[in-house]
Amino acid sequence: MGSNRPITIGRIDYANAWPLFHNLEGHADLGNAEVIARVPSELNRMLQNGELDISAISSFAYGLNAKDYMLLPHLSVGSVGDVNSILLFLKEPIENKRPGKIALTSTSATSVNLLKIIMSMYYECNPEYVTAEPDLDSMLSEADAALLIGDPAIQASWRNEGCVCLDLGRLWNEWTGLGMTYAVVAVRREIAEAEPDAVKAVYNALLACKQYNKQHLAPLVAHACSQLGGDAAYWEMYFQSLQYDFGDKLKEGLTLYFRYSKHLGLLPDDVEPAFIEEQSAQ
Repeated sequence: MGSNRPITIGRIDYANAWPLFHNLEGHADLGNAEVIARVPSELNRMLQNGELDISAISSFAYGLNAKDYMLLPHLSVGSVGDVNSILLFLKEPIENKRPGKIALTSTSATSVNLLKIIMSMYYECNPEYVTAEPDLDSMLSEADAALLIGDPAIQASWRNEGCVCLDLGRLWNEWTGLGMTYAVVAVRREIAEAEPDAVKAVYNALLACKQYNKQHLAPLVAHACSQLGGDAAYWEMYFQSLQYDFGDKLKEGLTLYFRYSKHLGLLPDDVEPAFIEEQSAQ
């Protein structure tokens, strides 16, 4: 950091986070800041190890390390209802038969634990969980159901044949009446204290980037069609269904998610989200 190295910023390498990061450098002079794109599980590890200063991370990873991080306000990836890219694929309808074994994606923490909460507290079942690489066919060859997130989930939903597909965002909303926050943007506490001006610059750039991209979806839609397939109508629906502002329903949903995680022993401690002071980051 500072004179020794550039500030490092982690961005989620999935389409659902593009509105937070697309052309970030074009919205502010970030000096020699370095933006590093990875899947959520890798960003979680890098921020925890101090390899990143600021990063989008899984909400669950924040819960595990809340004492070390501060959240950036008005920045998150969430939904109130369908998320369209956190999907459970089942061989049989869950109303007919509870899955005995579920293969889990290896690329996220929030969605894995959201599924465990829903299975335990909503469906009242306790399947065996195995972690696997995000390939639907291979996952279902050894399990009754498979959880995929992000771009692999979207692409699997397009070609899905014969599976029942449950959207975890919809299930959570129908059950709780709240939104769900899948990813947050966190800064290491020591960086927030030691480099407030650098954090302020990144925060303001992210806010400007988010607002611009939400109002100008066409480049993101075109990029998604080119890189991931599908048509413009799908991607317009997809980006518009997600929420990036960390509003009250998302905050309330995240607080409940943390409470349920603690209740089930998924988190060791109670978590109260803590944000950087907005007046110092304007």
